[in-house]
Amino acid sequence: MTNLTRRLFTAALPSVLLTLAACGKSTDDAQAETTPVAVTIGPEAITIVERQRIATGPAVSGTLAAEREANIRAELSGTVLSTNVDEGSRVGVGTLLARLDDRTVQDQFLSARSAHTVAKNAAELAARELTRFERLSTAGAIAQRELEQARQNNEAAQGVLADAQARLTFAQEQLNDARPRSPIAGVVSRKSVSAGDVVAPGAELFTIVDPRSMRYEASVPANQLSSIRVGAPVSFSASGYPGRTFQGRITRVNPTADAATGQVRIVVSVSNPGSTLVAGLFADGRVAAESHDGLTAPANAVDQRAVKPTVVRLKAGRAERVEVELGIRDEERGRVEITKGVAAGDTLLVGAAVGISPGTPVRVGAPTDQAAVTK
Repeated sequence: MTNLTRRLFTAALPSVLLTLAACGKSTDDAQAETTPVAVTIGPEAITIVERQRIATGPAVSGTLAAEREANIRAELSGTVLSTNVDEGSRVGVGTLLARLDDRTVQDQFLSARSAHTVAKNAAELAARELTRFERLSTAGAIAQRELEQARQNNEAAQGVLADAQARLTFAQEQLNDARPRSPIAGVVSRKSVSAGDVVAPGAELFTIVDPRSMRYEASVPANQLSSIRVGAPVSFSASGYPGRTFQGRITRVNPTADAATGQVRIVVSVSNPGSTLVAGLFADGRVAAESHDGLTAPANAVDQRAVKPTVVRLKAGRAERVEVELGIRDEERGRVEITKGVAAGDTLLVGAAVGISPGTPVRVGAPTDQAAVTK
């Protein structure tokens, strides 16, 4: 190498090194720019596709009432001598609830019973006489007019007996009215009288309810009547029982809508074997117009802003966007049925995490205060 060549090479070397260094830096930057940055999310930002029961239908609201209820009222005037039960007492059919002053009706009953006894004896005697006269008439021993007289006497005696029987029955009913009894088995829900009270016919005495069965009297918008049918299941929650859900079935649908509210009344029969529910509670529920098993996910796992709904699924530690087809939506539980695109057990992103770009590495870290995505 000549001196001139050596000097030219030495002069050009720094430029070449700088150029190579610049090229190397650009390559590293390009690689850095094309490599996705891993995203860390909390466990609250993921969900698992599950196969479970999903239902949809109109919302209803109303109150609970006893399916069987008896209001016992006074049938006669008088003073309440004693009461045998209190509110909350359990009673059976025929349980004596109270006693009213029955001295007057007791005298009437005794008089009616005596009159009935006399009339019964007279009727039996007249019947025997008629039988004897019929035999004598057959033998030709008496005249025909004597037989006719015996028949008239018997008819009169039987009429007097029937009248006496009616009077005795009326007196017995009045006597029973002075001792009101429970017509059903259940629990005393209301006691309106105490010993010493003076009552008149029609005055309320007791209310008995059978807590083993209840009815849910609810209202549904008239424009959703197409989803209502007798026998449809209804799930509802009642005030006083947070976190609990009860079940029933529609037994009656009112044929007319309320002109002011546009609501239609429905009656739901509810089994209450443990007497858990009580009458008067407010309840919110939903009619299960359609119900079946299917793959479901939270509604906030599905992005429906595009033409076709999509979900973001975690696969091999990376996010991938998948088009799905949807079925029915469970408004009450906030879940939606996915009929195509995912399988049971798939992990989906929910909430803000749905915005993660496809191909991004995703790590699940410790729980966060909110479903925020952090880098």
